[in-house]
Amino acid sequence: MDTFSRRDFLVAQAAAAAVMLTTGSGFAAESAKQRLRWPVCLFVKFLQSLSFADLARTVSEMGFQGIEATVRTGGQILPEQAVDELPQLVAALQTRQLEVTIMASSINRADQPLTEPVLRTAAKLGIKRYRMDYYRYDLSQPVALQLENFKSMVKDLAALNRELGIQAIYQNHSGARFVGASVWDLHFLLDGIPREQIGIAYDTQHAAVESGLSWPVLWNLVQPHLAAVYVKNAKWNGRSVQGIPLSEEGAMDPRIFSIMKKSLFQGPVSLHVEYLPKGTVAENLAAIRADYQTLQSLLKTA
Repeated sequence: MDTFSRRDFLVAQAAAAAVMLTTGSGFAAESAKQRLRWPVCLFVKFLQSLSFADLARTVSEMGFQGIEATVRTGGQILPEQAVDELPQLVAALQTRQLEVTIMASSINRADQPLTEPVLRTAAKLGIKRYRMDYYRYDLSQPVALQLENFKSMVKDLAALNRELGIQAIYQNHSGARFVGASVWDLHFLLDGIPREQIGIAYDTQHAAVESGLSWPVLWNLVQPHLAAVYVKNAKWNGRSVQGIPLSEEGAMDPRIFSIMKKSLFQGPVSLHVEYLPKGTVAENLAAIRADYQTLQSLLKTA
Protein backbone atom coordinates (compact mmCIF):
# COMPACT_ATOMS: atom_id res chain seq x y z
CA MET A 1 0.00 0.00 0.00
CA ASP A 2 1.60 3.36 -1.06
CA THR A 3 1.77 6.41 1.19
CA PHE A 4 -1.23 8.16 -0.40
CA SER A 5 -3.57 5.20 -0.28
CA ARG A 6 -2.51 4.29 3.22
CA ARG A 7 -3.23 7.83 4.38
CA ASP A 8 -6.65 7.69 2.76
CA PHE A 9 -7.29 4.37 4.41
CA LEU A 10 -6.45 5.73 7.85
CA VAL A 11 -8.58 8.84 7.26
CA ALA A 12 -11.48 6.63 6.16
CA GLN A 13 -11.07 4.48 9.26
CA ALA A 14 -11.10 7.55 11.49
CA ALA A 15 -14.17 8.90 9.71
CA ALA A 16 -16.00 5.60 10.09
CA ALA A 17 -15.14 5.46 13.75
CA ALA A 18 -16.40 9.02 14.21
CA VAL A 19 -19.67 8.14 12.48
CA MET A 20 -20.11 5.10 14.69
CA LEU A 21 -19.29 7.13 17.78
CA THR A 22 -21.71 9.88 16.77
CA THR A 23 -24.47 7.42 15.96
CA GLY A 24 -23.93 5.40 19.08
CA SER A 25 -23.77 8.44 21.30
CA GLY A 26 -26.67 10.18 19.59
CA PHE A 27 -29.24 8.52 21.82
CA ALA A 28 -27.13 9.24 24.90
CA ALA A 29 -26.73 12.89 23.90
CA GLU A 30 -30.45 13.22 23.25
CA SER A 31 -31.21 11.54 26.57
CA ALA A 32 -28.83 13.88 28.42
CA LYS A 33 -30.39 16.88 26.69
CA GLN A 34 -33.83 15.63 27.67
CA ARG A 35 -32.78 15.15 31.30
CA LEU A 36 -31.58 18.74 31.42
CA ARG A 37 -34.74 20.10 29.84
CA TRP A 38 -37.22 17.87 31.67
CA PRO A 39 -35.72 16.41 34.86
CA VAL A 40 -37.95 13.54 35.92
CA CYS A 41 -38.87 13.18 39.57
CA LEU A 42 -41.10 10.74 41.43
CA PHE A 43 -44.07 11.61 43.62
CA VAL A 44 -43.34 9.43 46.65
CA LYS A 45 -46.79 9.37 48.25
CA PHE A 46 -46.94 5.58 48.40
CA LEU A 47 -43.29 5.11 49.37
CA GLN A 48 -43.30 7.49 52.32
CA SER A 49 -43.18 4.66 54.84
CA LEU A 50 -39.53 4.10 53.82
CA SER A 51 -36.70 5.68 55.76
CA PHE A 52 -35.00 8.65 54.13
CA ALA A 53 -31.95 6.51 53.30
CA ASP A 54 -34.02 3.66 51.83
CA LEU A 55 -36.13 6.11 49.86
CA ALA A 56 -33.03 7.78 48.40
CA ARG A 57 -31.45 4.45 47.47
CA THR A 58 -34.65 3.11 45.90
CA VAL A 59 -35.38 6.23 43.86
CA SER A 60 -31.78 6.46 42.68
CA GLU A 61 -31.69 2.82 41.59
CA MET A 62 -34.83 3.36 39.49
CA GLY A 63 -33.15 6.21 37.62
CA PHE A 64 -35.07 9.31 38.77
CA GLN A 65 -33.32 12.65 39.20
CA GLY A 66 -35.25 13.67 42.28
CA ILE A 67 -38.47 13.33 44.22
CA GLU A 68 -41.69 15.18 44.82
CA ALA A 69 -41.51 14.97 48.59
CA THR A 70 -44.56 14.96 50.85
CA VAL A 71 -44.07 17.68 53.47
CA ARG A 72 -47.66 18.10 54.51
CA THR A 73 -50.41 16.83 56.75
CA GLY A 74 -50.26 13.03 56.47
CA GLY A 75 -46.97 13.20 54.59
CA GLN A 76 -43.57 11.66 55.12
CA ILE A 77 -42.63 14.87 56.95
CA LEU A 78 -45.31 16.70 58.90
CA PRO A 79 -45.27 20.51 58.56
CA GLU A 80 -44.53 20.98 62.26
CA GLN A 81 -41.47 18.72 61.90
CA ALA A 82 -40.16 20.21 58.65
CA VAL A 83 -37.55 22.50 60.22
CA ASP A 84 -35.82 19.49 61.81
CA GLU A 85 -36.55 16.68 59.36
CA LEU A 86 -36.41 18.32 55.93
CA PRO A 87 -32.62 18.85 56.18
CA GLN A 88 -32.26 15.14 56.98
CA LEU A 89 -34.23 14.16 53.88
CA VAL A 90 -32.23 16.51 51.66
CA ALA A 91 -28.95 15.13 53.07
CA ALA A 92 -30.03 11.53 52.42
CA LEU A 93 -30.98 12.39 48.85
CA GLN A 94 -27.70 14.21 48.23
CA THR A 95 -25.73 11.06 49.04
CA ARG A 96 -27.37 9.61 45.91
CA GLN A 97 -27.06 12.80 43.81
CA LEU A 98 -30.81 13.40 44.10
CA GLU A 99 -32.82 16.47 45.03
CA VAL A 100 -36.21 17.50 46.34
CA THR A 101 -37.40 18.67 42.93
CA ILE A 102 -40.85 19.60 44.25
CA MET A 103 -42.13 19.77 47.81
CA ALA A 104 -45.81 18.81 48.05
CA SER A 105 -47.14 20.96 50.89
CA SER A 106 -50.22 21.95 52.87
CA ILE A 107 -49.57 25.60 52.08
CA ASN A 108 -52.00 27.87 50.23
CA ARG A 109 -51.88 31.06 52.31
CA ALA A 110 -49.09 33.27 53.55
CA ASP A 111 -50.74 33.70 56.95
CA GLN A 112 -50.92 30.01 57.88
CA PRO A 113 -48.88 29.50 61.08
CA LEU A 114 -46.32 27.13 59.52
CA THR A 115 -46.07 28.63 56.05
CA GLU A 116 -43.08 30.87 56.65
CA PRO A 117 -40.90 28.48 58.71
CA VAL A 118 -41.50 25.61 56.26
CA LEU A 119 -40.75 27.75 53.20
CA ARG A 120 -37.71 29.41 54.79
CA THR A 121 -36.29 26.00 55.62
CA ALA A 122 -36.96 24.71 52.11
CA ALA A 123 -35.42 27.77 50.45
CA LYS A 124 -32.28 27.57 52.61
CA LEU A 125 -31.89 23.92 51.58
CA GLY A 126 -32.00 24.85 47.90
CA ILE A 127 -35.49 23.52 47.21
CA LYS A 128 -36.74 25.56 44.27
CA ARG A 129 -40.47 24.90 44.23
CA TYR A 130 -43.36 23.62 46.28
CA ARG A 131 -46.82 22.40 45.34
CA MET A 132 -49.64 24.34 46.94
CA ASP A 133 -52.61 22.82 48.68
CA TYR A 134 -55.86 23.28 46.74
CA TYR A 135 -58.45 25.99 47.10
CA ARG A 136 -61.98 24.62 47.18
CA TYR A 137 -65.28 26.12 46.10
CA ASP A 138 -68.38 26.31 48.24
CA LEU A 139 -70.93 25.45 45.54
CA SER A 140 -73.74 26.96 47.56
CA GLN A 141 -72.14 30.38 46.93
CA PRO A 142 -71.23 32.24 43.70
CA VAL A 143 -67.85 30.95 42.53
CA ALA A 144 -66.82 34.22 40.85
CA LEU A 145 -66.81 36.06 44.19
CA GLN A 146 -64.84 33.22 45.77
CA LEU A 147 -62.22 33.50 43.06
CA GLU A 148 -61.80 37.18 43.89
CA ASN A 149 -61.14 36.21 47.52
CA PHE A 150 -58.68 33.50 46.49
CA LYS A 151 -56.87 35.99 44.30
CA SER A 152 -56.02 38.16 47.30
CA MET A 153 -54.57 35.07 49.05
CA VAL A 154 -52.52 34.26 45.95
CA LYS A 155 -51.08 37.78 45.81
CA ASP A 156 -49.97 37.62 49.43
CA LEU A 157 -48.39 34.19 48.91
CA ALA A 158 -46.65 35.37 45.74
CA ALA A 159 -45.12 38.26 47.68
CA LEU A 160 -43.75 35.87 50.31
CA ASN A 161 -42.36 33.58 47.61
CA ARG A 162 -40.59 36.56 46.02
CA GLU A 163 -39.03 37.46 49.36
CA LEU A 164 -37.82 33.92 50.03
CA GLY A 165 -36.76 33.08 46.47
CA ILE A 166 -38.99 30.03 46.07
CA GLN A 167 -41.72 29.18 43.55
CA ALA A 168 -45.17 27.82 44.31
CA ILE A 169 -46.92 25.60 41.78
CA TYR A 170 -50.63 24.88 41.65
CA GLN A 171 -51.83 21.57 40.19
CA ASN A 172 -55.05 21.34 38.20
CA HIS A 173 -57.08 18.60 39.89
CA SER A 174 -60.36 17.17 38.61
CA GLY A 175 -63.45 17.40 40.79
CA ALA A 176 -66.43 19.68 41.23
CA ARG A 177 -65.07 21.64 44.19
CA PHE A 178 -61.43 22.01 43.18
CA VAL A 179 -60.33 25.44 42.08
CA GLY A 180 -58.28 24.82 38.95
CA ALA A 181 -60.19 21.78 37.73
CA SER A 182 -61.33 23.71 34.68
CA VAL A 183 -57.88 25.39 34.39
CA TRP A 184 -59.59 28.56 33.16
CA ASP A 185 -60.02 29.69 36.76
CA LEU A 186 -56.25 29.41 37.21
CA HIS A 187 -55.83 31.67 34.19
CA PHE A 188 -57.85 34.29 36.07
CA LEU A 189 -56.35 33.55 39.48
CA LEU A 190 -52.72 33.93 38.37
CA ASP A 191 -53.19 36.82 35.97
CA GLY A 192 -50.49 39.40 36.65
CA ILE A 193 -48.47 37.11 38.93
CA PRO A 194 -45.01 36.15 37.60
CA ARG A 195 -44.48 32.45 36.96
CA GLU A 196 -41.32 32.62 39.09
CA GLN A 197 -43.55 33.29 42.09
CA ILE A 198 -46.51 31.01 41.33
CA GLY A 199 -46.78 28.68 38.35
CA ILE A 200 -49.00 25.84 37.21
CA ALA A 201 -48.31 22.11 37.38
CA TYR A 202 -50.19 20.78 34.35
CA ASP A 203 -51.63 17.35 35.17
CA THR A 204 -52.11 15.16 32.09
CA GLN A 205 -54.78 12.99 33.69
CA HIS A 206 -56.87 15.64 35.37
CA ALA A 207 -56.81 17.96 32.36
CA ALA A 208 -58.00 15.16 30.08
CA VAL A 209 -60.69 13.99 32.50
CA GLU A 210 -62.13 17.49 32.87
CA SER A 211 -61.84 18.67 29.26
CA GLY A 212 -62.06 15.50 27.14
CA LEU A 213 -61.05 16.29 23.58
CA SER A 214 -60.23 19.94 24.26
CA TRP A 215 -57.20 19.30 26.48
CA PRO A 216 -54.86 20.93 23.90
CA VAL A 217 -56.70 24.21 24.58
CA LEU A 218 -55.83 23.92 28.27
CA TRP A 219 -52.21 23.09 27.45
CA ASN A 220 -52.09 26.20 25.30
CA LEU A 221 -53.74 28.30 28.02
CA VAL A 222 -51.25 27.41 30.77
CA GLN A 223 -48.08 28.11 28.78
CA PRO A 224 -47.33 31.55 30.29
CA HIS A 225 -47.50 30.02 33.78
CA LEU A 226 -46.36 26.45 33.09
CA ALA A 227 -43.83 25.37 35.75
CA ALA A 228 -44.13 21.55 35.86
CA VAL A 229 -45.89 18.65 34.17
CA TYR A 230 -47.50 15.87 36.20
CA VAL A 231 -47.86 12.58 34.35
CA LYS A 232 -50.47 9.97 35.11
CA ASN A 233 -53.34 8.18 33.39
CA ALA A 234 -56.94 7.15 34.16
CA LYS A 235 -60.12 5.84 32.63
CA TRP A 236 -63.80 6.38 33.25
CA ASN A 237 -65.53 3.69 35.29
CA GLY A 238 -69.17 4.67 35.12
CA ARG A 239 -69.30 8.14 36.69
CA SER A 240 -66.04 7.73 38.59
CA VAL A 241 -62.43 7.98 37.45
CA GLN A 242 -60.06 5.06 37.94
CA GLY A 243 -56.28 5.41 37.76
CA ILE A 244 -54.49 3.05 35.35
CA PRO A 245 -50.91 2.44 34.16
CA LEU A 246 -49.42 4.76 31.54
CA SER A 247 -49.14 1.85 29.11
CA GLU A 248 -52.92 1.39 28.96
CA GLU A 249 -55.25 3.37 26.74
CA GLY A 250 -57.01 5.96 28.86
CA ALA A 251 -57.85 9.61 29.27
CA MET A 252 -54.25 10.80 28.88
CA ASP A 253 -53.48 11.40 25.22
CA PRO A 254 -49.87 10.36 24.39
CA ARG A 255 -49.74 13.23 21.88
CA ILE A 256 -49.13 15.53 24.84
CA PHE A 257 -45.45 14.56 24.72
CA SER A 258 -44.92 15.50 21.09
CA ILE A 259 -46.74 18.78 21.74
CA MET A 260 -44.61 19.32 24.82
CA LYS A 261 -41.44 18.74 22.81
CA LYS A 262 -42.43 21.47 20.35
CA SER A 263 -43.21 23.90 23.17
CA LEU A 264 -40.81 26.14 25.07
CA PHE A 265 -41.47 24.32 28.33
CA GLN A 266 -38.38 23.55 30.34
CA GLY A 267 -38.95 22.22 33.83
CA PRO A 268 -39.60 19.14 35.94
CA VAL A 269 -41.78 16.22 34.95
CA SER A 270 -43.24 14.46 37.98
CA LEU A 271 -44.43 10.86 37.65
CA HIS A 272 -47.51 10.13 39.77
CA VAL A 273 -48.33 6.45 40.25
CA GLU A 274 -51.47 6.44 42.38
CA TYR A 275 -53.62 3.57 41.15
CA LEU A 276 -52.57 1.14 43.92
CA PRO A 277 -53.57 3.12 47.02
CA LYS A 278 -53.96 -0.04 49.08
CA GLY A 279 -50.94 -1.79 47.60
CA THR A 280 -47.76 -2.64 49.47
CA VAL A 281 -44.53 -0.74 48.92
CA ALA A 282 -43.30 -3.63 46.76
CA GLU A 283 -46.44 -3.55 44.62
CA ASN A 284 -46.21 0.20 44.19
CA LEU A 285 -42.52 -0.07 43.30
CA ALA A 286 -43.32 -2.57 40.56
CA ALA A 287 -45.97 -0.21 39.18
CA ILE A 288 -43.57 2.75 39.37
CA ARG A 289 -40.84 0.88 37.49
CA ALA A 290 -43.28 -0.08 34.74
CA ASP A 291 -44.69 3.44 34.42
CA TYR A 292 -41.21 4.95 34.45
CA GLN A 293 -40.18 2.78 31.53
CA THR A 294 -43.31 3.81 29.65
CA LEU A 295 -42.67 7.47 30.43
CA GLN A 296 -39.09 7.26 29.20
CA SER A 297 -40.32 5.70 25.96
CA LEU A 298 -42.95 8.41 25.52
CA LEU A 299 -40.43 11.18 26.11
CA LYS A 300 -37.86 9.68 23.73
CA THR A 301 -40.28 9.03 20.88
CA ALA A 302 -42.06 12.39 21.17
